Amino acid sequence: MKQLWSPWRMTYIEKTEKESGCVFCNAQAKADNAENLIAFRGTNAYVILNRFPYTSGHLMVIPFEHVSNLEELNPETRAEMMELTSRCTTILRECYKTQSFNVGVNIGEAAGAGVLGHVHIHIVPRWAGDTNFMSSVGETRVLPESLEDTYRRVRDAFSK
Repeated sequence: MKQLWSPWRMTYIEKTEKESGCVFCNAQAKADNAENLIAFRGTNAYVILNRFPYTSGHLMVIPFEHVSNLEELNPETRAEMMELTSRCTTILRECYKTQSFNVGVNIGEAAGAGVLGHVHIHIVPRWAGDTNFMSSVGETRVLPESLEDTYRRVRDAFSK
């Protein structure tokens, strides 16, 4: 991607100090709020907003256990992760009037996993025509709301 200069910078991208350890394990150790972005905790897995989303409402379902592959998880955890994925699509349809979804798991570096070692499922809401010249020509994504606003909407929907 091209580096574009802007006088307005997004603080979550500019963060200079790198977190040590696993970002998902670190997040689950903190209290749930707009800082750690965990919208819901289940028994074996949780739902968190993607800090670098493709679209507003980009969620991830993550097991509490730090493992790199689905087959390393017990059947109960895998089942809960699928139930949470289904619940996420229902909530996103209600909150964002989502038309479609990309749901996927990137296992390993060659598959594009951004966080190696802690398996997770991405739920990316999609709408007809949601890509535009900014993505294809400017190599830039534009989100219509802040992560904090997305967090509140999703967290509140899980509370219902």
